[in-house]
Amino acid sequence: MRKNLLILMALTLIFAVFAAGCGTKPQASDTPSNAAGGAVKEEPKKTLKIGATAGPYSDMVSKAIKPIMEKKGYTIEVVEFNDYVQPNKALANGSLNANLFQHVLYLKKFAEDNKLDLKELISVPTAPMGLYSKKFKSVDEIKEGSTLTIANDPANLARSLVLLQDIGLVKIKKDVDPAKASEKDIEDNPKKLNIKPLEAAQLPRTVDSSDLALVPGNFALAAKMDLTSALKLENMAENYRNVLVVNTKDVDTQLGKDLKETIQSKQFEQIIDEQFKGFSKPEWMKGK
Repeated sequence: MRKNLLILMALTLIFAVFAAGCGTKPQASDTPSNAAGGAVKEEPKKTLKIGATAGPYSDMVSKAIKPIMEKKGYTIEVVEFNDYVQPNKALANGSLNANLFQHVLYLKKFAEDNKLDLKELISVPTAPMGLYSKKFKSVDEIKEGSTLTIANDPANLARSLVLLQDIGLVKIKKDVDPAKASEKDIEDNPKKLNIKPLEAAQLPRTVDSSDLALVPGNFALAAKMDLTSALKLENMAENYRNVLVVNTKDVDTQLGKDLKETIQSKQFEQIIDEQFKGFSKPEWMKGK
């Protein structure tokens, strides 16, 4: 009996060792492998944060840039801002990968003043600034002493003065730096307009309360204003068109190339034509 028990124990031990040996046999794996037998690492999703002012330019990122970039494998988060200071600072400190809200003159001045290494990547279709009024139906009807509200920030103030000069309402001093121009640089004001600089976001509300209001296109659209109802729309210079901006170190990276390729694509222009009517296209797009 004791002998049989020893034999049974021995067989059990042998079986356990055999089973353990079988358990070490390589099994099929769900992990992709390369030809050498090593696991293939999947390319991580590239998450980008693009800042834009609330309104048409955050819409442009969401509707025209985001879907095309997502086809390239990116995940896009749109970050909205209500001022012209934080988007550049957020880009410079790495909180954003790109931003869309400013023209190149403002970018260069802001970057110089704040010692930021930022660079424009490409210009985009831009909503033109317009002169609006509920009291006058044409520029010729504007009366002497009329109240005019304009933007007080450098990004829009110079554009306002250039537009007023183009239609003969003011004359600005020669050789004025357009990035620094202010109402103090007005040399002649033949209709003695009472000019009141305000924050750009407030300007749409002044169309009803003032005689005239010069409203940047993005704020006009955000307030559901019809661009074609303006007494006059600006003849936009190329350096006043909005630009997509990145950190200078990213201009020649794959990110920079993909963003530029996206804006130059036929799909991007088609979305602009369908959903951003009235936007003034940059010269590079007109010449395609």
